Amino acid sequence: MQKLLIILTFGISLMANDIILKASECSVDATLNNIKSILKERDLSVFAVIDHHKNAKEVELELNESKVVIFGNAKLGTVLMQQDIKAALDLPLRILIYKDSNGKVKMAYRDGTWLTNQHTLNTAQKIEQVNKAMENITTKAGQCIKD
Repeated sequence: MQKLLIILTFGISLMANDIILKASECSVDATLNNIKSILKERDLSVFAVIDHHKNAKEVELELNESKVVIFGNAKLGTVLMQQDIKAALDLPLRILIYKDSNGKVKMAYRDGTWLTNQHTLNTAQKIEQVNKAMENITTKAGQCIKD
C-alpha cells in the first residue's frame, strides 16, 4: 500500500508540474541532433544548447549526460507575450535530454497548459499547437535506427 501511495504521489507531482517525460531510443547527442534537425525543417530558431554535464565537469562535479535545447518561434512567442509579458520568463521553449540513473535516455518538457496556468493567456488554440508540436518533435527525435 505504501509503495502505491509513493507511485501515485510521484505521478501526481509530475502532472502538477505539467512535465512530460518520453524515452529516446538514441543517445543524448543523437537525440539532440535529431531535435535540431527537426526544428530547422520547421523554421524554428535554436537559441542555445546548454550542456549541464559539461558544466558540472568544469567545476569538478558529476552529473549524468544532460543537455537542454532552447528554441522557439518569435511569431508565436510574441503573441503570448503581448497578452502577458511575464510569459517571457518561460519562453522560449525548451526540451531537456538526459541519461537517467539506469542509463536510459529521456526527454522532458513542459505541457503548454503550464503557460496558461502561470500567466494570463487566452490562447487555447496556440497552446494546443505548442503541445502538438512538442509531442511530434520529441516522438520523431527519439527514434533511431542506430547511433
